[in-house]
Amino acid sequence: MNFETVLPLAPWVVFFPVLGIFLNLLFGKRLGEKGIGVIASLAAALSFGVAALLALGLAGHPEGGTYPFLRWLAVGDFTADWNFRVDTLSVTMMLVVAGVGTLIHIYSIGYMHADVRHNGDPGRFRRFFVFLNLFVAAMMILVSADNFLMLFVGWEGVGLCSYLLIGFWFEKGAGGIANAQAAKKAFVVNRIGDFGLLIAIFLIFYNFGSLDFDTVFAQAPQVATVLPGVILAITLFMLLGVTGKSAQLPLYVWLPDAMAGPTPVSALIHAATMVTAGVYLVARSQALYQQVALAQDVVMWVGAATAFFAATIAVGQYDIKKVLAYSTISQLGFMVTAVGMGAAVAGMFHLVTHAFFKALLFLGAGSVILGMEHGHERAAAHGSHAEGHHTTFDPQDMRNMGGLRQKMPVTFWVYLIGALALAGIAPLSGFFSKDEILADASLHHPPVYFVLTAAAFLTAFYVARQLAMVFFGKPRSEAAAGAKESPAVVTVPLIILAGLAAAGGLLNFPTTHWLEKWLEHSLYGVEPAKFILSVALISLAVALGGLLVGWLIYGRKPLEDARQADPLARPLNGLFLALENKWWVDELYQALVVKPYLRLAQFLAQPVDQGVIDGLVNGVGNLMRATAQSWRRVQNGFVRSYALTILLGVVLVVTYLVLR
Repeated sequence: MNFETVLPLAPWVVFFPVLGIFLNLLFGKRLGEKGIGVIASLAAALSFGVAALLALGLAGHPEGGTYPFLRWLAVGDFTADWNFRVDTLSVTMMLVVAGVGTLIHIYSIGYMHADVRHNGDPGRFRRFFVFLNLFVAAMMILVSADNFLMLFVGWEGVGLCSYLLIGFWFEKGAGGIANAQAAKKAFVVNRIGDFGLLIAIFLIFYNFGSLDFDTVFAQAPQVATVLPGVILAITLFMLLGVTGKSAQLPLYVWLPDAMAGPTPVSALIHAATMVTAGVYLVARSQALYQQVALAQDVVMWVGAATAFFAATIAVGQYDIKKVLAYSTISQLGFMVTAVGMGAAVAGMFHLVTHAFFKALLFLGAGSVILGMEHGHERAAAHGSHAEGHHTTFDPQDMRNMGGLRQKMPVTFWVYLIGALALAGIAPLSGFFSKDEILADASLHHPPVYFVLTAAAFLTAFYVARQLAMVFFGKPRSEAAAGAKESPAVVTVPLIILAGLAAAGGLLNFPTTHWLEKWLEHSLYGVEPAKFILSVALISLAVALGGLLVGWLIYGRKPLEDARQADPLARPLNGLFLALENKWWVDELYQALVVKPYLRLAQFLAQPVDQGVIDGLVNGVGNLMRATAQSWRRVQNGFVRSYALTILLGVVLVVTYLVLR
């Protein structure tokens, strides 16, 4: 297919989701839930179709090109055009975002049909799909941008959408405000990271005189020679943005709370859209990072530390979605480590496969939650109290589950595939993509290799723990006993994702390296992917060992009661308490950052603003009022008073003239 023929289609990767938004806003109420879901899903699918056509065009023209859409800003010599960049890296991201996003849209039709009724507000069905289409559109702007300013628009767009969707049930949660607080937390933490990216963009503009990718990257070696400190500052400030958007230390804390949103939102954020933006940014900016080894080392170690740290927390969680949330943070750490080491292809490979199996796992978790909610409602209808471990039943608490392998067989088998891919079991996709990162680390950064290997063991361990607690043993609540399989609109997308999670490793199979050959036309200084048999075998052995240890602890003797203590609680004692409480990082932030900030804000709002500033402003107003009241007596409406005033004025003037 001719590249020049398909290039003008590039804007439609954004236009189709936007068109879906307008159609649902205008006609959604008349069309009903099925119509709303079909329009939103079709919009995402058409965006994927355009991305596929662009990929076919790139097959014969891999250098890519830019489609000029409009002149956006022009101030003096500076211009910023709204151009769509079509190269192998951007199109890879488009395919992932729109492809996985389409499956999530289809899944959401069935999931949200039940969820809006479970939460007592069917009217929000349309709003959900409007936000979902907006999320895809914003991410498409980000990955198709041809300059840093356009990228920042998409960057902020996905931040806004995450706020809207995390807080979708804003009046729900503990105390009626927990979901709203989770959305606000995500918004505020990401603004901290966005501040770093903004500073990086300002520095780029000041020192390069342009924000266009090609211009900046071409000048990078020259600027690095003259001003190495500037490139270091740009890349480190950019890293601050990455830690926010891709949930790395120390700004990862918003992502676990993002589970407050409906499960399809979790899948979209964690698998296909927002959190991958930071990895994409570093991969796109390799021309800058490769000029300063220190910046690469910092990125690499931030990723490695995050991979291990988040994996430890996942071991102690009971919420099925929070286990997956910390797993996402950990796997993003693998990706950030890869792009930090310069192994951008390995990082992008893991980004793609992770999108497959993590979307599968989150949507599979949603299917489990639907089954648990159905079982709970069924038990309540029969007068039972399926309360499990808590006074208020929690359908996401794995302690309330058990035995779902028989109740939900389709969900179990697809979830098993996704879990094993996450653990890195051959020949599933996660094994190949993770192995490339480990192989590169073993050759160039042995300490990082050992940290990532330890994280890989913990990954396999918490995967086995989750499988055993959710699907094996006997049901530990009436909800689990009454669970049933989800409808086809939910399970069919799961089956498709399971196929992708199983076969996704073929994208960069060691003998073909298709993804590497595809991306080498877009990435700066691509390092050839490596397959080291000894590293692969050790990786597989570590994964199998983690699964075995997890199964021996949780699977051989499954929990029999929701109130039973975790098998690790007694032997690990305080350590497990730390894992269960997420190392008390949120409490630390509350003590060191949030509470002092609130106290300062309260002080500035009351003694300073209301006392001093308002006092001055109100004092001036009171003075004017008193003056006006005094002079009001002069304007009394009596002619004799005005005549007397004029007479006094004449006397004063005459007196002045005589005395002068």
